[in-house]
Amino acid sequence: PIPPHRRTTMAFAMASSACFATGTAALAGRSSSSNTRAQRSARRTATVQCKGGNNAKDWVSKMRGATVDAVKAARLITAIKTPYLPNGKVDLAAYDSLVEKQIEGGVEGLIVGGTTGEGQLMSWDEHIMLIAHTAKLYGDKVLIVGNTGSNSTREAVHATTQGFAVGMDAALQINPYYSKTSKAGILAHFGAVLDYGPTIVYNVPARTAQDIPPEIMFKLAEHPNFAGVKECEGNARIKGYTDKGVVCWTGNDDEAHDARYSAGAVGVISVTSNIVPGMMRQLMHDGENPELRDKLLPLMNWLFTEPNPIGLNTACAMLDCAQPVFRLPYVPYAADLRAKGAKIMLELGLEHTISPGPKLKDLEDKDFITLEEW
Repeated sequence: PIPPHRRTTMAFAMASSACFATGTAALAGRSSSSNTRAQRSARRTATVQCKGGNNAKDWVSKMRGATVDAVKAARLITAIKTPYLPNGKVDLAAYDSLVEKQIEGGVEGLIVGGTTGEGQLMSWDEHIMLIAHTAKLYGDKVLIVGNTGSNSTREAVHATTQGFAVGMDAALQINPYYSKTSKAGILAHFGAVLDYGPTIVYNVPARTAQDIPPEIMFKLAEHPNFAGVKECEGNARIKGYTDKGVVCWTGNDDEAHDARYSAGAVGVISVTSNIVPGMMRQLMHDGENPELRDKLLPLMNWLFTEPNPIGLNTACAMLDCAQPVFRLPYVPYAADLRAKGAKIMLELGLEHTISPGPKLKDLEDKDFITLEEW
């Protein structure tokens, strides 16, 4: 039997999807080249009216009522992990536990289905379901930022309208990766999605192979729905933005302290806070603290020894907060790296982590499940 709160979430997601379909059906038959701001505004208005809104310009998520300014104020946003069952499906019970520990730790926002949450390995159905589920259960406690970006503008627009329809507060949008485009193309891509609601632009050239330069970012910042930028190009870049009034979150945990207190960043969109949310909140809220920064650096560096989210997935399994299940191409840390991580977490103190008990789980290689199909 489906638990009552699961039935509620499923019904909500289905109703929201039907609502979205109804609102957009009237727009069927429009020219495939219809990409003007007026037409995008009409599409947004149809979605909003379906939820009971009357004025697209005044629209905010009816789940929580978050505004662009509310998004801008969040100092600690966790890029939340997505845990899996042995069959590869999303483990919602484990996910809820992870989210609740973030809220208990004082995190102000969640990135749902981001790189850390393996949105790149999800179907869009899974992606929107998880956004709807999170917004329904936790939208009154924490900002819900859905990663609805894509290297396909069409997919980004579609996912973003669905994400807002099911209750997310803001969208995380990336520039087109692999399908690299011109500067004019980058502006057009973001222009197509910014009209729908509060948006954080994500610049991570290490993954996209294309930097969003300041000249483009300043143009994007003129849009009323631009909340800020998750910037991974270092604190000098961040300071160049914040000096001119552009809100920034660093995407680099190891630079978060200095980004916050020296470069003017509002805070961090963090991976490490999955493991130690309370300590990361202290780092972002309680003033300069080089000692705490240095105490956390070994954990941060260990988590990123191999590409994210491999380290986080391994840590969550070791902490017994998620089953040791990996969707390929991600595979767990080798035994020697796990031993190093165990030493780091024990020295930090398991009471500061999301561990449900006083011991780490002793996992062998054979205990991990890697899936090529799910």
